[in-house]
Amino acid sequence: MKLELRFFASLREGLGLSGESIAVPPELKTIADLRSYLVQRGNPWAEVLASGKVIRCALNQEMVSDSTPLVEGAEVAFFPPVTGG
Repeated sequence: MKLELRFFASLREGLGLSGESIAVPPELKTIADLRSYLVQRGNPWAEVLASGKVIRCALNQEMVSDSTPLVEGAEVAFFPPVTGG
């Protein structure tokens, strides 16, 4: 499955990128699966997306929960709970 990932605010700063196109294995079914998959890349991914951190997520620009199913070709955005200034 191909996805477009976007990272905002402190997540973007911690990872050093604002987004990427990625192909993920078919066994990844949910947002939570995707986050775990990204954490397995090691640092800085493991630090920035650690399971204990509160991170919001949007799928195709709609706020979603960790249990939301992934969709082929979707845009998945990760950001901290409070952004802006």
